[in-house]
Amino acid sequence: MPRPKAVVFDLGKVLVDFDYSIAGRRIAARGKTSAAEVQKFIDHSPLLFRFETGQMSRKQFFAEVQSTTGFDGTLDEFTGFFADIFSPIQPMLKLHAALRQRGIPTYVFSNTNELAVGHIRKSFPFFSQFNGYVCSYEHGVMKPDAKLYEVVERVTRREGEQIAYLDDRLENAQAGAARGWQIIHHQTPENSIAAARRLGLPV
Repeated sequence: MPRPKAVVFDLGKVLVDFDYSIAGRRIAARGKTSAAEVQKFIDHSPLLFRFETGQMSRKQFFAEVQSTTGFDGTLDEFTGFFADIFSPIQPMLKLHAALRQRGIPTYVFSNTNELAVGHIRKSFPFFSQFNGYVCSYEHGVMKPDAKLYEVVERVTRREGEQIAYLDDRLENAQAGAARGWQIIHHQTPENSIAAARRLGLPV
């Protein structure tokens, strides 16, 4: 296959790690439910899906969490507790930087929400260095729905084998493969960097 002309990165667990238990502990310390219950409510309920598909505002999301957990802080406090759960995955940021230095367009493609993106944009300078962003909450649909992949193709102005796509979730990577994208199922930075080289990318 020819070398990809654009590289599309998932965000969570690919470029940044995250841990919802951090948010669970912080919110629980100011509420009436346990940290484990808070984490389960945030991470494994329809609430997060609604928030990450733009079906509710951050104020509505906060109100639902507050009413369920008894959190007694402000929206700003909650935003900090909820969003400050990320840490950069440095080898992957170096991979991205190498692609940028060689003039390869790069994009973020993520199931995420406005609180997370706002925090990452403010806290991690690397986030400003992409050519474009496709985030689920802005388009009303989440991966692996084909509609969001169509958005990526419009934003990148590429399709099929012109796109290399890294994602840690196999079902999301496979949805890209179904469109002819060259996929890298991210499991470790070392494996992803080696796979990028096999695709002919200059990293």
